Amino acid sequence: MKIISYNVNGIRAALTKGFLDWAKSTNADVICLQETKAQKDQLDLSLFDELYPYNYWFSADKKGYSGVAILSKKEPKKIVYGTGIDYMDFEGRNLRVDFDNFSVMSMYLPSGTNGDRLDFKLQYMADFQQYINRLKKEIPNLIICGDYNICHQAIDIHDPIRNANVSGFLPVEREWLDNFIKNGFIDSFRMFNKEPHQYSWWSYRANARNNNKGWRIDYHLVSESLQSKIKRAYILPEAKHSDHCPVVIEIDNN
Repeated sequence: MKIISYNVNGIRAALTKGFLDWAKSTNADVICLQETKAQKDQLDLSLFDELYPYNYWFSADKKGYSGVAILSKKEPKKIVYGTGIDYMDFEGRNLRVDFDNFSVMSMYLPSGTNGDRLDFKLQYMADFQQYINRLKKEIPNLIICGDYNICHQAIDIHDPIRNANVSGFLPVEREWLDNFIKNGFIDSFRMFNKEPHQYSWWSYRANARNNNKGWRIDYHLVSESLQSKIKRAYILPEAKHSDHCPVVIEIDNN
């Protein structure tokens, strides 16, 4: 099963840039989207139905903001919208589908770069950790796909020195992600890719993408119980519907 995670920075804008033709070319079984920035009634869902007949959308209460979705060729056993934690769910940041052998979550962690949002982000991180601790007891085989808005290590950012005090690479954020991974997850990309200069987000400023001055903030974090099932994990920087690019995992579904 091929699973793609992609922060599209607005699904309506991505559609005008050839998103559906691209999605068809990937032959992905599941695509997890973040930052869809759309309500369901603002989309022509028939555009998705032929390629991904099982598509699920969880939007923020605020129009044009946040939002996650999961597009699937296979019908899941269960769909869970949100976490049950109201302040998270008002912003449409978590959506999960359960299949026979594992569950896939599309998750969009808040950015901490605007105003007082760092405190919000840190609270979210703490509460999300507790939520996952509980969820793992019920569902041990988890694949948490999404935009974590955090670079884990210096190798994951183009300039670790100058960005040391920038949200997304703050010590407190990196420590949280490190502990989250050590609490039973695998950074699937780093299982296969040890080289630097591999990123999933670039600023629109200063020609950052063409100069590959990026950040790796999009992940497939996979339960350790599924490690032997992970076959490949990679990034698709040539896809340019967004300031992010897709990240991919291929996993044995048997």
